[in-house]
Amino acid sequence: MTKIVNHWIGGRTAEGASGRFGPVTDPATGAVTTKVAFASVEEVDAAVASAKDAYAAWGQSSLALRTSILFRFRALLDAHRDEIAELITAEHGKVHSDALGEVARGLEIVDLACGITVQLKGELSTQVASRVDVASIRQPLGVVAGITPFNFPAMVPMWMFPLAIACGNTFVLKPSEKDPSAAIRIAELLAEAGLPDGVFNVVHGDKQAVDRLLEHPDVKAVSFVGSTPIARHIHTTASAHGKRVQALGGAKNHMLVLPDADLDAAADAAVSAAYGSAGERCMAISAVVAVGAIGDELVGKIRERAEKIKIGPGDDPASEMGPLITAAHRDKVASYVAGAAAEGCEVVLDGTGHTVDGFEDGHWIGISLLDKVPTSAKAYQDEIFGPVLCVLRAETYEEGVALINASPFGNGTAVFTRDGGAARRFQLEAEAGMVGVNVPIPVPVGYHSFGGWKDSLFGDHHIYGNDGTHFYTRGKVVTTRWPDPADAPTGVDLGFPRNH
Repeated sequence: MTKIVNHWIGGRTAEGASGRFGPVTDPATGAVTTKVAFASVEEVDAAVASAKDAYAAWGQSSLALRTSILFRFRALLDAHRDEIAELITAEHGKVHSDALGEVARGLEIVDLACGITVQLKGELSTQVASRVDVASIRQPLGVVAGITPFNFPAMVPMWMFPLAIACGNTFVLKPSEKDPSAAIRIAELLAEAGLPDGVFNVVHGDKQAVDRLLEHPDVKAVSFVGSTPIARHIHTTASAHGKRVQALGGAKNHMLVLPDADLDAAADAAVSAAYGSAGERCMAISAVVAVGAIGDELVGKIRERAEKIKIGPGDDPASEMGPLITAAHRDKVASYVAGAAAEGCEVVLDGTGHTVDGFEDGHWIGISLLDKVPTSAKAYQDEIFGPVLCVLRAETYEEGVALINASPFGNGTAVFTRDGGAARRFQLEAEAGMVGVNVPIPVPVGYHSFGGWKDSLFGDHHIYGNDGTHFYTRGKVVTTRWPDPADAPTGVDLGFPRNH
């Protein structure tokens, strides 16, 4: 019997009533294992109404109550991390160790939310004028929504809702319909931790559900992670409806390798960052820029390592890389490799024909490595989101940086070098929101914010960290004057207020 994933509204399961469902496949076998209910406009409205009702009390709740619930949730999440990782592997396909890593990175933001009392401290200036004090405070927004991608079905929602609810908001999550089960299990754990009904809700669906959240008058803010075209649509539509928006888009992350770099370390990093999670990461390194005469040696070292990667089902402990999320996505990724030679690329490794014995119907693709890639090639210009690494050549540091900065994306970038001066220049000159120095995937820890530049971010706020707290709250300044009890009434002064 096919499993059905329903919505979570008002602290309990809400069976899908629209009559529309989407298939969820096991990427390793290609078999449909689950049906996920697609929400109607009315079901989205019900989730928002539940969140709005809950906000009346939750928005006024004490910080002590909120953090105590989050501490209990953190303990439950830690205790069930293997179970959540198994759900991720079953529906996304990533290997179990990678899924566990995803849960661990989500836990970092739960940790941050548990300490929200420090983040929400206000400011006070006393005696700015005679007997006048000024205080700055931050207050919650109300109902906020999160729209999250398939590649991190647990981590990215946890980049959003822990801080949102810790700040006093209520939350409606629309996770990817391709791997929805982790979100529902998280909702159950939140309820077990004592979160009041309606504070956290989950609705599944497609564009109809997304657009209703973007338009709904009771949704005050929208967080999104996904591709650049959708991020632009989210930002434009939600902003037009008066909402605060943080929309994180796509990426084409570069790794600049200078001639003095440790090439073995650089090759290790490139393989890990390009092919980990089958390349389905917004922070994956998809372009290596080799500077000077090191290109041939570096490509040889990358190839040597890439050819040893064990590809297989995510629940097999021997597997180092799993399948792609869907057959359609696998075919799209393969098309970039198939057309690469005609666009001037040297195809060093072609993984498009890869299969796994006993799992022939899975969404398999092998490792692909393209060298001497021109910037005009589609494999370079587009975000492929698969295990395809492009190597470009540059004669000088300046040429390499100019190539990186010419990209319309500005999510993350890295430099590999032993030269501290060159590294310092790069971290200042690279036009990207996150920079690594001998670190290939510079995803910030939870107490620093994550976000890119240019077409990788729409909106003013990065996600989590201090930016996350500011995004989910709004500032208020209170100016107060109390009369001194010793003063007698002097009547009304109609003059201009005096500051001194």
